[in-house]
Amino acid sequence: MIKLLTSLIELYKYRVLIQNLVNRELKARYRGTVLGFFWSFFNPLLLMVIYTIVFGLIIGPRDPNFGGSPWLYALFLFCGVLPWFWFSSSSLESANVLLVQGNLIKKILFPAEILPVVVVTSNLIHFLIGLPIIFIFVPIMGKGFTPYMLFLPLVIFVQFVFSLGFSFLVSSLTVHFRDIKDILVNLLTFWFFASPIIYPLTFKSIQNSKFLRTCLDLNPMTHIMNGYQRCIFYGELIRWKRLGVTFLFALFLFFLGYYIFDRLRDSFPEEV
Repeated sequence: MIKLLTSLIELYKYRVLIQNLVNRELKARYRGTVLGFFWSFFNPLLLMVIYTIVFGLIIGPRDPNFGGSPWLYALFLFCGVLPWFWFSSSSLESANVLLVQGNLIKKILFPAEILPVVVVTSNLIHFLIGLPIIFIFVPIMGKGFTPYMLFLPLVIFVQFVFSLGFSFLVSSLTVHFRDIKDILVNLLTFWFFASPIIYPLTFKSIQNSKFLRTCLDLNPMTHIMNGYQRCIFYGELIRWKRLGVTFLFALFLFFLGYYIFDRLRDSFPEEV
């Protein structure tokens, strides 16, 4: 345990290197494009339009909380879709990052654990760039800003810790079990539909089924997504107890993921 805490302290010492690698990743992602970082803003806007047309106008909202308005339903969807893309992109990229950056791992003094941190942090920045899209559409679609939006950074922090722990876990295991990359793609698809993103927790089928409610409660992403929805869409206080339990689980996953990463790090140069 002491060795683990010492390694985490060492991780903090590499913060300048992490910052430089994040900057490099952000520049490399849109290198050669005309619009550059504007794509981080334009892509969420395009998604907002697509989700409004498909789920709002074509399929139509089915929950009475939306009052039959496709615009409100589109806003509700985006409150969950945008942070989900942050989590899914971080997970998929982390599963491959040690293999792609094998040349860096083989250098004796290079700290391999910063690579998942760089992946999650760079995707966090893309998420933050796209977040103003939601704030723009809140008043347009008839919603108001409430003081509960001040709790949004807390929800983001919980997701950051959870994403980081999950990324440590999948990045270290994928080095030895390459099938994890393909399994993860299918797992994330199932996880997306198992989280209240395209449907609210107030659905009658959910409220009338104890089994469904229990399954959703056991899903940590349920409470993270609900945190975004309550802060932005509903304008209500986040559920402290459930989000608190999710944060404790995120901390557990973080230490577990880092512990497994630390135990396997010596085998990375040989496997990549």
